[in-house]
Amino acid sequence: MTDIVDELKWRGLFAQSTDEDALRKALADGPVTFYCGFDPTAPSLHVGHLVQVLTMRRLQLAGHRPLALVGGATGQIGDPKPTAERTLNSPETVAAWVERVRSQIEPFLIFEGDNAATMVNNLDWTGGMSAIEFLRDIGKHFRVNKMLTKDSVARRLESEQGISYTEFSYQLLQGMDFLELYRRYGCVLQQGGSDQWGNLTAGLDLIHRLEPDAHVHALATPLMTKADGTKFGKTEGGAVWLDPEMTTPYAFYQFWLNVDDRDISGYMRILSFKSREELEELEKVTEERPQARTAQRALAEELTTLVHGAEQCAAVIAASKALFGQGELTELDEATLAAALSELPKAEVAEPGLVVDLFAEVGLVPSKSAARRTVKEGGAYVNNVKVTAEDATVSAGDLLHGRWLVLRRGKKNLAAVEVKAG
Repeated sequence: MTDIVDELKWRGLFAQSTDEDALRKALADGPVTFYCGFDPTAPSLHVGHLVQVLTMRRLQLAGHRPLALVGGATGQIGDPKPTAERTLNSPETVAAWVERVRSQIEPFLIFEGDNAATMVNNLDWTGGMSAIEFLRDIGKHFRVNKMLTKDSVARRLESEQGISYTEFSYQLLQGMDFLELYRRYGCVLQQGGSDQWGNLTAGLDLIHRLEPDAHVHALATPLMTKADGTKFGKTEGGAVWLDPEMTTPYAFYQFWLNVDDRDISGYMRILSFKSREELEELEKVTEERPQARTAQRALAEELTTLVHGAEQCAAVIAASKALFGQGELTELDEATLAAALSELPKAEVAEPGLVVDLFAEVGLVPSKSAARRTVKEGGAYVNNVKVTAEDATVSAGDLLHGRWLVLRRGKKNLAAVEVKAG
């Protein structure tokens, strides 16, 4: 395999490290035990977390041993946001979210063999610690003047709201995590996003003070950005979650399918496990024929399969094709169809009726007369069947799963009608 540091750099996954030469040597000599932490501040991870989860996977495939930390303790505090205090969730809520986040991370790692992954929870070593022990054993080794320089802390201090001592202490907790994992598992590398650099180095400093012979490292990946200036992983509906109940597999697939051409090359390198040769070929195709969206389709299929499984991926691809007349709508299961239609403009009606009325109701055309012109010109479809008569009607027998109609104007303009009997 290519040197893992060179591989991470080529893929755009190497923002900074504490000592690149020392890290490169440690990884080459390996295996290295490393960790990355995930705080359960929501019931699911989102696509922004995929960068870290998949980087852990890369390091494990290169022969290194991952410790995936889901923060049952730090999740009750929350890393300071630059803008405002986090809402504190109950210990019971956080504990439930720990299990959900663990179940999302586990499929990406290998839990057997010489470099088997281990799931850890920082509540195991903080839950029984008293405030006096924490202040004496951990707090004593932190310097407030250095803690104040952390970006999110500095920005909050400049705001009217300020920052609570609770959130200010977060970096002590994360620093203690690295120390404990070093002592318990021989962990010598912490991986995280570049926005976590202050927390990453806090752990290194603590280990150096208490374990002066230790050789430990930090590796930060860049934050993913979007060419249009909006935040990566966000849509008009909010975050793109890994939990299929929060973001359907269909919506997840569509998110990657709609990636801007300016972003797709970078996203492919960061998130795909395709070879350099395959990725360079996809980049070339995108440059020559961007309208084909070949790279977007490849990434959407790969990541949907990774996160939701091959069966779900096949179902959403079938749904995507069927919506545009390239497959049978009647063959889609109700959940997949409903997920696909949730992404479309929609109207609810009490009963089916005239097609032209439905086209106008859902907004595919500005008026009933415009709907009649669309029918006359051969551009109106209901459930992929061309409508040929201006007075055509839809009956209950035409409804998909007894409730849905898919309307299409021309090749690409889609909408859904849901029939809800009063």
